[in-house]
Amino acid sequence: MTDLTGKRIIITGGASGMGLSLVEALPRLGAMVVSFDLNAEAGEPIAAAAGADFVECNVADEASVNQAVKTAVERLGGLDVLIHAAGIAPGSPAEDITLESWNKVMSINSTGTFLTNVAVFPYLKANGGGAILNFASAAGVQGYIGKAHYAASKGAVLAWVRSLAGEWGKHNIRVNAIAPAIWTPMYDKTRASMTSEQLAQHDAMMKNAVPMGGKLGDAKEDFAPIMAFLCSDDSHFMTGQVFAIDGGTLMLR
Repeated sequence: MTDLTGKRIIITGGASGMGLSLVEALPRLGAMVVSFDLNAEAGEPIAAAAGADFVECNVADEASVNQAVKTAVERLGGLDVLIHAAGIAPGSPAEDITLESWNKVMSINSTGTFLTNVAVFPYLKANGGGAILNFASAAGVQGYIGKAHYAASKGAVLAWVRSLAGEWGKHNIRVNAIAPAIWTPMYDKTRASMTSEQLAQHDAMMKNAVPMGGKLGDAKEDFAPIMAFLCSDDSHFMTGQVFAIDGGTLMLR
């Protein structure tokens, strides 16, 4: 796997899901990592066990983001990479989405992307460049029945990534999006909530939806190696892209 020795990385959403998997994986590759999450009770011990630092942060709050980034950069002695994994994905029929729910999803998924990216910009510029990896979703490309507000928030992330790649390339800052389909503890909870019939239907659907293996990918084997590459200098000529780590589900053109 890619050697990240000396890379200084911030990971948001580090207390759960794919963010957690990266907090655990990247220090093993030599990276210096600071994990951000609103849930300090869960986030602190996870980071400590992985050999990373932790900073409590609400990605939807500008003051919280700016202070967290400042603290992280001071601890790391600079910054090379931001991995913005924090996000939520509630479900609801479109006609039942409340303004409160819409605003919450947008504030975390879209505004959180804006705030974290802008906050790290001066540090990456001063560093002579670096990488920003924002989490998008196939939903932002294809839509998502039953999660229209989530899909809309991720569509905004995709447009933001492509715009920033064009603007910040002159500073040697590459900005890319990730569209992952990875098995997480949250997915385990979703599966546990299904009846045996629903689970059988779901697994049959996944076999057709994911050409490689017929199920969601593994965080350690399928996800972390690609993320490590995108954090490394080996990906220095790649920006404005959407990397679908999904076994062929999305098949972007």
